[in-house]
Amino acid sequence: MSLPPGFLDELRNRISLSQVVGRKVMWDPRKSNQGKGDMWAPCPFHQEKSASFHVDDRKGFYYCFGCQAKGDAISFIRETENVDFMEAVGILAREAGMPMPQRDPQAQQKSDRRTLLAEVTEMATQFFRLQLKRNGAEAARAYLDRRGLKPETQDRFEIGFAPDGWQGLWDHLSGKGVAEDLILGAGLAKASSKGKKPYDTFRNRIMFPIRDPRGRCIAFGGRAMDPNDNAKYLNSPETELFDKGRSLYNQGPAREAAGKGKPLVVAEGYMDVIALSEAGFAATVAPLGTAITESQLQLLWRIAPEPVIALDGDTAGLRAAMRVIDLALPLLEAGKSLRFALLPEGLDPDDLIRAQGAAKMQNLLEAAIPMVDLLWRRETEGQNFDSPERKASLDKALRDKIKLIRDPSIRAHYGQAIKDLRWDLFRQNRRKAFVPGKPFQPGQGRGGRRGDFGPTFHPGTKSSMLVSAGDSAQTRLREAVILATLLRQPDLIAEFDYQIEHLDCVDPDFALLRDRLLDLSHHGDIVDLEARLPEMLGPGVLENLLALPHVAIAPSVRRSGDIETARMTVTEEFAKLQAERGLSAEIAEAEEELGGVADEAVTWRLQQAAETKNRALRSEQEDTSRYDIGKNGARINRDERDALDRVLGQISFTKRPR
Repeated sequence: MSLPPGFLDELRNRISLSQVVGRKVMWDPRKSNQGKGDMWAPCPFHQEKSASFHVDDRKGFYYCFGCQAKGDAISFIRETENVDFMEAVGILAREAGMPMPQRDPQAQQKSDRRTLLAEVTEMATQFFRLQLKRNGAEAARAYLDRRGLKPETQDRFEIGFAPDGWQGLWDHLSGKGVAEDLILGAGLAKASSKGKKPYDTFRNRIMFPIRDPRGRCIAFGGRAMDPNDNAKYLNSPETELFDKGRSLYNQGPAREAAGKGKPLVVAEGYMDVIALSEAGFAATVAPLGTAITESQLQLLWRIAPEPVIALDGDTAGLRAAMRVIDLALPLLEAGKSLRFALLPEGLDPDDLIRAQGAAKMQNLLEAAIPMVDLLWRRETEGQNFDSPERKASLDKALRDKIKLIRDPSIRAHYGQAIKDLRWDLFRQNRRKAFVPGKPFQPGQGRGGRRGDFGPTFHPGTKSSMLVSAGDSAQTRLREAVILATLLRQPDLIAEFDYQIEHLDCVDPDFALLRDRLLDLSHHGDIVDLEARLPEMLGPGVLENLLALPHVAIAPSVRRSGDIETARMTVTEEFAKLQAERGLSAEIAEAEEELGGVADEAVTWRLQQAAETKNRALRSEQEDTSRYDIGKNGARINRDERDALDRVLGQISFTKRPR
């Protein structure tokens, strides 16, 4: 129903926000100034002792400086009474003595028909309840007894029985003078295709009335007593009263219980809702025989900001959970999310409560996992990410899901959460490969990390003069400077985390230190590292690192407070390591191609690789006597030049056969 222009403004002018709020709070007399309409109280939306909830009566707005709740009188009624917008307007209008606007004639006629249909379904409810107590319902009563539903529970949920006949309900309602179009319009009967009298929709079924938030019976769900029936559960067809995708079973009582602080639980079916409610989980609802819809999600979030989806732990339950995630991701907003409680396989809530008690169910609900964890589980469970391609496939799948989130803040937080989970998964795999105290094995991977292997060299390359001409020792020194600098400036670890993670670390102790620095930085635990790490790494690791002459004289290590020098040093050392790796890769590829005969192209590639490495070394603060000056003005390391010359001297420059 639409409201005429100016109605809400007039309503807000007639009511006092402080009076509306005052029914729910105790004002703080020390902070409040009633004459100015400046009122303070402990917030009614979260537990606190101080008065951080502020009401500006003149402007008609409230705001909590603790939980950031804000709004006007209508939003306050909606939140505290757990009602929708029009219901809140109606409550305030009655207080203000303002009559609610009348509907237009067409809308009034439609409303009147809906009222008549609701009266017909109410009559059907009483008919089904009476039938459950009569002869012919013995099997239904025995089933309810086996499921542990006491008579008072059956009365509370108004459970009934539809007898096994074609026109039992039809004849009953017709005999009460109900028009045929109303019986058909309420979905209680279906027209015959053979020209005969309409027949009942529900036959030989235990009946569960479905009510809207206002308490009106709008439809039914029926559980078949015949095991050979095609549909175990059958809902009313959609009518003017009933939209299956926009309704929830037990919505009204659940909304009331959630308003009193009970957690909102979403179960799969009628019996689950009844079992949970009887066990003390009164704020429990269920979708009506189908997967949760977008409209039902919005209904859930109007009741509680973070419903718990409690699904069976079997394959079907997990599939249902995954469908909910895909539906919910684009709809997420700040303060609106879902959590998931996965039950043990083979057990529904009713089975679990009867077997292990309500306390077990409470534990599962309290341990419900956030959506992001279940999303991660779907993409990673049973998978082996032992190759870059598989890791890239995982990254793409997760990125595609995160892109569905429209809220940029939530999207960013999901990205960080996924990064954390990915970090833990891959770092854990690497830690399994390296055990402190055991010698490093060449086949183990870079730095003792399994599944993260560096280039595999041709056997001839490993023994070549160029590769063995001190590169390993020089690489070790560069890695030592990087790690020692980061140890003194741990704030830089996050800035260089990608490069650090791919640091080869020819020394196993360095690999252990690298992993520990990354882990501690990732968890924000980088205070006083130099004093704490010896206990984590074992004796001698840091002492040996910092005692290296090349490390001890490094400005970035000596001047521990100079973060810019440290940043520049780490950047340069990584650049030099990259240049060295490029040269090694070129030599390895060239060695594999040589076979004793090479052409000018291979020779040129080797020369270019050596010059690239020498250019990276220009800034080295080492003894200039170790260098020659090339034709292009570049400093050339004599040892490396001589080693390269020895390799090139062994090559026959004969054209390679084509």
